Amino acid sequence: MQSIEQLNLNYGAILPEIIAAVTGVVCMLVDALLSKASRKISAGIALVGLAATLASVIGLWPVAVQGTEAFSGMITVDVLRLTFSIVVVLASIIAVLLALQFVRDEGLPPGELFTLIMFATTGALLLAAANDLVTIFLGLEIASITTYVMAGYRRNDIRANESSLKYFLLGAFSTAFLLYGMALIFGATGNTNLKAIQQVINAGNIGYPGLVLIGAAMMLVGFGFKVASAPFHLWTPDVYEGAPTLVTGFMATGPKAAVFAAFLRVFAVTFGSQTIPGVATSIGGQLHHNWVTALAVIAVLTMTIGNVIAISQKNIKRMLAYSSIAHAGYALVGFLTQDFAPVAFYMLTYTVMNLGAFAVIQMLARAGDVKTEINDYAGVGFEVPALSFPLAIFLLSLAGIPPTAGFIGKFYVFKAAWDASPTLHWLVVAAVLNSIVSVYYYIYPIVVMFFRPLAPGFTKPRVSGAVALAVALTLAGTFYLGILPNQLLNVFGGHAHSQGAVRQAMR
Repeated sequence: MQSIEQLNLNYGAILPEIIAAVTGVVCMLVDALLSKASRKISAGIALVGLAATLASVIGLWPVAVQGTEAFSGMITVDVLRLTFSIVVVLASIIAVLLALQFVRDEGLPPGELFTLIMFATTGALLLAAANDLVTIFLGLEIASITTYVMAGYRRNDIRANESSLKYFLLGAFSTAFLLYGMALIFGATGNTNLKAIQQVINAGNIGYPGLVLIGAAMMLVGFGFKVASAPFHLWTPDVYEGAPTLVTGFMATGPKAAVFAAFLRVFAVTFGSQTIPGVATSIGGQLHHNWVTALAVIAVLTMTIGNVIAISQKNIKRMLAYSSIAHAGYALVGFLTQDFAPVAFYMLTYTVMNLGAFAVIQMLARAGDVKTEINDYAGVGFEVPALSFPLAIFLLSLAGIPPTAGFIGKFYVFKAAWDASPTLHWLVVAAVLNSIVSVYYYIYPIVVMFFRPLAPGFTKPRVSGAVALAVALTLAGTFYLGILPNQLLNVFGGHAHSQGAVRQAMR
């Protein structure tokens, strides 16, 4: 039995998760004890809690640079965790701002939605902090279950009900793959701690190496579903289209970034190709070769399928769903450098521009998402310039047009992959070609907005101050990251210039 000292019960290491969880509980109690006019109160509590969560994440940075563990190694405090945690919290802040007008326009109970956002944030933060297969599963399920419910939050909408049910059923199926893969890894190595698993694999001290390969393959399927990579992406268009717009934007950014953090920690670090000097081993190198090859193929499929099918979409939410699939492929290109910095920065840029786009779409679509066909936006460009011009900028950023965040994000990922290994050059070329293809379907809504006649009966949408603030913040972030990215690039990449720096954080 471990002593208290060995358990290392350092609650400071999970302070962001504690703050987010307590804030969720407070939002729940406020909703239960106060009248229905508690929308602004719940939102205010959530925003204060998220601000405190963000401050606690930043406060852990001096410790993260050195790298430490807590709770018997189940939780880690390193730069990988904190960079992705920042993305998660920023996505949650924007989601809360958008939720303020959403619950008012839809006439839905506010407290539950803010509570769900906070618990989803808690799960995503725990997932990014996980250093153990058990903790990964716990964080993933907390984040997943809350987003299942959020997808069906518009209870009387058959599309939302279908979206939630489909997401739940397919999510449970993918979780079974992930959990069974974890069980096989545990059976082969005798450990659930990622550091211990890494040491066993590197030493070649495995009785049944085949279990590790099969387990890793099953975990790859599970993670592939969660990040919406091909061929595990089929749930994405229907779920994104049927879910409320703000939920679609949130699930495509914050929770997905946290999944990428765990995905990186398991594959790029734990299953990375590294051997202990003087010890003969083949399983580590074979495992590394297998997953790198598989992910390279998956990345190409993901980019190509997402971009090609997006061209034919007439619904803007479905178009952005396939766009998110393509962007997952771009992130996987950075994944293959086995360095977390390009992926983390890319997810930050994607979060800012994608949530900005969904914020505008939420306003133009109106209550019930009744206007989400691209043709519904015909002629609105000069009628509501405060919405149409930001949407045009967000779409251009998603396409990777300078001087926006999307351009710098793609450039950083592609440059990192090109410099990492000559074997990745073909993948970078494929990614660049896919980016060129994507320009067409991002430009099309802009053409419709500014160069088509206005539809009869159009009325200007009412935009609340919270939504205006969300649009302004994401727009500022899109330009800041595109024009002055150096400071954040240094923060995200300054402690992870190589694969070795990432692994050092694990030790």
